[in-house]
Amino acid sequence: MSALLLYGIANCDTVKRARAWLAGQGVAVVFHDFKRQGVPADGLAAWCAALGWERLLNRKGSTWRGLDEASRLAVVDAASARRLMLAQPSVIKRPLLAWPDGSFSVGFDSAEFNRRLAL
Repeated sequence: MSALLLYGIANCDTVKRARAWLAGQGVAVVFHDFKRQGVPADGLAAWCAALGWERLLNRKGSTWRGLDEASRLAVVDAASARRLMLAQPSVIKRPLLAWPDGSFSVGFDSAEFNRRLAL
């Protein structure tokens, strides 16, 4: 199996848990840090197409809550959501994984990871 590509933010607790769990299973992971490396625009478009922008947008996080009301109300469709996610990577739910089969998932769920990795 080729290495998984895991996107997120290094200091995010859920990203830390996912990375530790994957390392504990001996799974090779390439980590892409949104804060250091930015959000790849083509990747974001693919994630939105596969998962839906509503699922990617973290409306429960502190970054979303810290936005002014006008910025929050301006997110009404995929294009406006992508603009916000490119400008404010912390509003993307994490971790986001690109699986070797070309699919994507968001969040950490050890049962789903086990299923996808056939462990």
